[in-house]
Amino acid sequence: MLKFVKSLSAAAVLSVMTLSGAAAAGGGVELKSATWNHTGMFGTYDRAAAQRGLQVYREVCAGCHGLGLVAMRTLQDLGFTEDEVKALSKEYTVMDGPDGEGEMFERPGKPSDKFPSPFANENAARASNGGAYPLDLSLIVKARPGFENYLYSLLTGYVDAPADFKLNEGMNYNAYFEGHQIAMPSPLSEDAVEYADGTPATVDQMAKDVTVFLAWAAEPKLEERKHMGLRVILFLLIMTGLFYAVKKKVWSDLH
Repeated sequence: MLKFVKSLSAAAVLSVMTLSGAAAAGGGVELKSATWNHTGMFGTYDRAAAQRGLQVYREVCAGCHGLGLVAMRTLQDLGFTEDEVKALSKEYTVMDGPDGEGEMFERPGKPSDKFPSPFANENAARASNGGAYPLDLSLIVKARPGFENYLYSLLTGYVDAPADFKLNEGMNYNAYFEGHQIAMPSPLSEDAVEYADGTPATVDQMAKDVTVFLAWAAEPKLEERKHMGLRVILFLLIMTGLFYAVKKKVWSDLH
């Protein structure tokens, strides 16, 4: 019982810290709140949105941000066929080796490869971005307080700076970024991509779609984990009923 109380207290403290962190992530500004199909006990990923989000990542984000922890073969979990994944993989060039002569070489990507970084190293990334380092996006949704809502708010939070706000040279104003000054210019603009399914490519829609995709990238086994959890809960409920029935039977003579 004591352990349960301690666990409950720890969970409560963690919840408070998360809520406080969510506010801090936006510089004290309350984040936007959107409905995400994959949250909640029975939630699953919106695969149509995630597929559109992959398109946004590839056409808009991949020029600066890597996805180095995600193997391209796992895209089949989002509904892509094996042939589609193979074709997508070949569009990338991957550094491999060493070969028989000890040299590194480039080759077309394979489904087993992870999404390659757009830069050879951190120094090259900083040199191409005015000293700022574009983060790898593999875990970005889990790495920020507010999770999906933070990323969605950030992507849609580019507005003109207030008249009395001193914006440093080379920086951009974002209503939800801590300090409100961010080196990354607004990555999304109306109709920046052309969705194959005909969905209007508004800034809000693209922000939601790429957030769903990156949420999946950060936790691709979320649905499997939920299904396992439900099976465990069902098993425990059944076993509890059986143990209670056995207890009633064993002790029936004493009542």
